[in-house]
Amino acid sequence: MKRDFFPFLLFFCCLQGTLMAQRIKGSDTVLPLTQELAEMYMNRHPSSAVTVTGGGSGVGISALMDGTTDLAMASRRIKFSEKMKMKQAQHTPCEVIVAYDALAVIVNPQNPVNMLTREQLEGIFRGKITNWKEVGGEDAKIVVYSRETSSGTYEFFKESVLENKNYMSSILSMPATGAIIQSVSQTKGAIGYVGLAYLNPRVKAIAVSYDHGKKFVYPSVENAINKTYPIVRPLYYYYDKRNEANVLPFLKFIGTPEAQEKTLKLGFIPR
Repeated sequence: MKRDFFPFLLFFCCLQGTLMAQRIKGSDTVLPLTQELAEMYMNRHPSSAVTVTGGGSGVGISALMDGTTDLAMASRRIKFSEKMKMKQAQHTPCEVIVAYDALAVIVNPQNPVNMLTREQLEGIFRGKITNWKEVGGEDAKIVVYSRETSSGTYEFFKESVLENKNYMSSILSMPATGAIIQSVSQTKGAIGYVGLAYLNPRVKAIAVSYDHGKKFVYPSVENAINKTYPIVRPLYYYYDKRNEANVLPFLKFIGTPEAQEKTLKLGFIPR
């Protein structure tokens, strides 16, 4: 009886979403939010186990295709080529919006420049503008930091700010958002971009204009919600349809009022 009872108990507990382990991997932007939500979830379901790791949106989606993660965190939509690869392997990717995020352009706090137009940002990140004096700053070289190509933030910035034009070839690619924060904080002439939730006093966020300099808006949760700040994007979870029963309890939890309140406190815009 004991040998027959345990598998039934295991099956029952899995259906309740309390025993099934979950692996979540991907976007560094979504990482701090997911870590907090996973901790809250495990506190309410003590026998659950949720592991969360970063690496970038591309890494997360690759892990989903390989079957080495249950949820892929992404700060961009899944690519058509990635969808096709999954479908060829008899997997069906499903999409859930976790929250929305404002992308902040940051400079060193000692930099007197407080605002830039989209066109100026495009010139800087494409290597057409190389000195801060060209945009109203001091006579100093601009040191440009970016996320690496596997990052969804890299791709969103390219799409929204550079209008899908290529970054400069000599751009300094960083493996994680924290590395951009550190580099910009230590380099007076630096510029980079990070998710709003990562902002801290070690760097300075600048106001951005998408109407040729008529109106400049600083990145904030309030400005993202009222749609006055232009660089805002959805953040995603992706999962395999066949694994839906495993991930559904956690996905339902992130939509609860307490989870949405935590989302807002962390600097993200609730869905």
